[in-house]
Amino acid sequence: MILRPFTAIVKREFFAYFYSPLAYVILTAFLLFNGLTFGGILQFLNQPDQPRTNLMAVFFGTGFFWFFMFIVPSVIAMRLIAEERKAGSIEALLTAPVDESVVVAGKFAGAWLFFVFLWLPTLLYPALLARHGSVDPGPIAASYVGVFLIGALFLALGTFASALAKNQIVAAILGFLFIITAFFIGVFNSLITDPKLRDAFAYLNLMEHMDDFSRGIVDTRRIVYVVTAVVFFLFLSSKALEANKGK
Repeated sequence: MILRPFTAIVKREFFAYFYSPLAYVILTAFLLFNGLTFGGILQFLNQPDQPRTNLMAVFFGTGFFWFFMFIVPSVIAMRLIAEERKAGSIEALLTAPVDESVVVAGKFAGAWLFFVFLWLPTLLYPALLARHGSVDPGPIAASYVGVFLIGALFLALGTFASALAKNQIVAAILGFLFIITAFFIGVFNSLITDPKLRDAFAYLNLMEHMDDFSRGIVDTRRIVYVVTAVVFFLFLSSKALEANKGK
């Protein structure tokens, strides 16, 4: 009973992106700047004085990579609930015989599939590298696992922001602030003096998460953290949607 409406919502959300210019603007900008970043890194590392290193690991650790990880999920997620609330269509969805949590989970899953879709063309990068040298597929596969997991976390934060906001612009700004906060909570762990507290915050460091994944290290603790955080923020989103029902 739950699977059918969930699947319907996922399909509806995923294909809804392609009925709007937004999907094509995001896809074009995303691929353009990622391509320029990849080309720049490749040119830089091809210089004779540069040491041999894993190009894809460098690619997944640049400031440009994190900038797009902040922006893209907040833009993708901004329309999920805020747009429906503004258009008045959210009431029809909520009066259907389906729980708010199913609605939120379906919308999140549709957005996450679109996020994955954006990254699929970048598989061309390691394919090109493989034509001109040896490429270890393990770290590359792990890197994409890391991207999709961290993307899921950021999308869950964006979904929560969309559940709180009344329009898409506010949802995008709020989602961006949530994402930035989640990112910097772990980054500044070195400023904490208490060793136990510092270790706890280090566990939240998403840069270290991505660094491990890009080196082929798939730590189950990283996965548990992200999955737990995603479930938690989707739960908050469903509660926010329930609290605003009828408003």
